[in-house]
Amino acid sequence: MFAAFVAPAAAGSGIPEVKAYLNGVDAPGILSLRTLVVKIIGSISAVSSSLLVGKAGPMVHTGACIASLLGQGGSKKYRLTGRWLRFFKNDRDRRDLVTCGSAAGIAAAFRAPVGGVLFALEEMASWWRSALLWRAFFTTAVVAIVLRALIDLCLSGKCGLFGTGGLIMFDVYSANITYHLIDVPPVLLLGVVGGILGSLYNFLLDKVLRIYNLINEKGIVYRIFLACSISIFTSSLLFGLPWLASCQPCPADASEACPTIGRSGNYKKFQCQPGHYNDLASLIFNTNDDAIRNLFSRDTDAEFQYSSILIFFITCFFLSIFSYGIVAPAGLFVPVIVTGASYGRFVGMVVSSKSSLNHGLYAVLGAASFLGGSMRMTVSLCVIILELTNNLLLLPLIMLVLLVSKTVADAFNGNIYDLIMKAKGFPYLETHAEPYMRQLTVTDVVTGPLQLFHGIEKVGDIVHVLQTTRHNGFPVIDEPPLSESPVLYGLILRAHLIELLKKKVFSSTPVPIGPDAFEQFLASDFAKRGSGNGGKIEDIEISEEEMEMFLDLHPFTNTSPYTVVETMSLAKARVLFREVGLRHLLVIPKVTSRSPVVGILTRHDFMPEHILGLHPFLVRSRWKRLRIRLPQLFKIF
Repeated sequence: MFAAFVAPAAAGSGIPEVKAYLNGVDAPGILSLRTLVVKIIGSISAVSSSLLVGKAGPMVHTGACIASLLGQGGSKKYRLTGRWLRFFKNDRDRRDLVTCGSAAGIAAAFRAPVGGVLFALEEMASWWRSALLWRAFFTTAVVAIVLRALIDLCLSGKCGLFGTGGLIMFDVYSANITYHLIDVPPVLLLGVVGGILGSLYNFLLDKVLRIYNLINEKGIVYRIFLACSISIFTSSLLFGLPWLASCQPCPADASEACPTIGRSGNYKKFQCQPGHYNDLASLIFNTNDDAIRNLFSRDTDAEFQYSSILIFFITCFFLSIFSYGIVAPAGLFVPVIVTGASYGRFVGMVVSSKSSLNHGLYAVLGAASFLGGSMRMTVSLCVIILELTNNLLLLPLIMLVLLVSKTVADAFNGNIYDLIMKAKGFPYLETHAEPYMRQLTVTDVVTGPLQLFHGIEKVGDIVHVLQTTRHNGFPVIDEPPLSESPVLYGLILRAHLIELLKKKVFSSTPVPIGPDAFEQFLASDFAKRGSGNGGKIEDIEISEEEMEMFLDLHPFTNTSPYTVVETMSLAKARVLFREVGLRHLLVIPKVTSRSPVVGILTRHDFMPEHILGLHPFLVRSRWKRLRIRLPQLFKIF
């Protein structure tokens, strides 16, 4: 309810939003102070409730919000600013800070500093450089030191559950792990099935999110009703499921008290007679972290029944799908780990007679395979799992299942965060251009009438264009008598035009203004705004007399915008647009006798949906190439 009324952008994981921002999509409100507060409160509430959600995604979003606020100099709206923070008030430094913030979020969530750096490198950042690497490493190192200090402080038990487990969350270290070639086929099977299950998980989640979007669009009441319905259903289901499991006698060599009395443990009593425990309740009536710890635990091969593990796997698989997408902060990392661990434990129980690995190690490999099948990461997931489990001896097998599961899942659909970004409508630009873009030139995708300004423009015309369009950049041209022939002078941003109208730097005649015009402005006036929507043209009051005046745009125009000739390949233009991190790309004519500007390209013009909508024949050619290649692939296999 808090997220629905105060900050809807705080709902969900937050990783797709941060990933889109680092790709150049500046959606309003995703990194604001309000979103940060709601994300923290909502995440604590959601994780502590019965919902099967995780904390990793919200912590990544939290770290990114803090970094963004530092990068924009604090929050002027809430009067939380500092002069020293203005040093970072530019696009590159703010983007670097957000990348470091996302790395810090993973480092804090899993106590995995190196995994956090690799996660930011592999999954989040669209642009990477060596300076950013050591900055992210320094950030996660500070996170690890602070965590270590707080854990030591809380080991006395005065801080609740924070200090439990130290820096290793799920310690499954064993000095005598041995595996042989006979163990490789079950591990390969684990990876293949994990890839299939991961792709199925992504497919179902994408469909559920689209249904939820239709419900959420109807209003706040529907969003709250949906969240309450899922919460009530989850609580009722989790309380009723343990009744399906039979009570088991406590093992004589149990490493802890049986049945367990208290917060966590492997042996929950749940209506069983003395000396017995309910294995399904031991998984359900625990926190997600404790459930993972129980599944990963060694020397507990006889603890769980086949039916209990299978019921828990199916429950986690579907509940994690239905719990994501409601109006609450919810991560996917931990639910995917729980689901994969239960699946891996079940496989370990099936092949236990022919394998030397214990069930807990199969649970670790199952979590790795399901993570690889749904999130499609390799290096960062491998390191995160190693830091979570403290078991370096499993490194070859973890690498194997991650590679196999990712390869299998890639044959079906994309990774989970890309699907969520597409469902949310974020225009995310992938690394590589589609093959059909080589057949097109930039003029093939330029649409709509071109809105441009003259070097000295009438105030009324500027206001009219800003009110009737939503464009963020406008070409500025000069014509005689200011130039011998029509020529492109540069590009001016919508935010800068609004700032000029606010200051009312007008003149009664169309003549250039002198350098004294800059005395009315500060450098911060033209700096990029924070996470808010910025100024609006509707908020500016301009009289009828001022509408007839003139505004000289020359001193405030970017005179060196990126341009491409109209015959340039669309694929090459897309590479330039993404690698440089542009928001506008001007298209100029090949023949100078024409208009100095043919059009302007934005991120929307490079999206496959837009291109295929303009040129439907490309869809047929893609299917034709696929039909040609499929028989060749079958011949290979």
